[in-house]
Amino acid sequence: MTARVLVVQHEDDDPIHRMGDWMAVDLDVRRPDLGDALPAALQGYAALVVMGGAMNANADATCPWLPAVRELIREAAVDRVPTLGICLGHQLAAVALGGEVVPNPAGRQFGLLDVNWEPTAHLDELFSTVGTPRRGAHWNDDIVTRLPEGAVLMARASAGEVQAARHAPTVWGVQWHPEVDEPLFRGWVVDGDADPALAERALTDLAAADRELEEAWRPLASRFVELAAARQPV
Repeated sequence: MTARVLVVQHEDDDPIHRMGDWMAVDLDVRRPDLGDALPAALQGYAALVVMGGAMNANADATCPWLPAVRELIREAAVDRVPTLGICLGHQLAAVALGGEVVPNPAGRQFGLLDVNWEPTAHLDELFSTVGTPRRGAHWNDDIVTRLPEGAVLMARASAGEVQAARHAPTVWGVQWHPEVDEPLFRGWVVDGDADPALAERALTDLAAADRELEEAWRPLASRFVELAAARQPV
């Protein structure tokens, strides 16, 4: 695939990382937090990936680029550009298309957690490739509490929270971090506020599960690229 994939990265320590390696395509990574301009439109791009970050999906006052990101997601939905939102990116997609994101009343989701697929995932053109039992790395305080109109729930966390969704026909979101490995997560621990005992357990689990996580989420990256390659860039 020769067309580019636009990647919106919100902060230093959440790059596309392993997902980018697995996609093996031309990535145009933009850092609006560092002053990079976001494209006004998606002409010339085959797909859009919106990464995670510590900020809230509605934190426009402190992260003034977020409205432009949400507008890109809306454009992607209208033009049917394959789009993947990861953690914050998933939440931004929900808000952009009319859903709601709030702090999780049950508290932070943290560490390696089971992904609990809904039957709808087995019929989805992206998630059907990974819709069997597997785990994902989580670190999030906010959750999607209302999906956009017409969205389809794809997975729930063990306590019932939205874990994955198809927000629009070509816009998908996952609450976990398929790009993560132990070194990347360790950087979050160093900079973050996680309970030390929980953090150490999560790091141990991630190190032990490195091969498992690659086998779990490499197919997601590959399938996303296939969907992007199946259409002409806008």
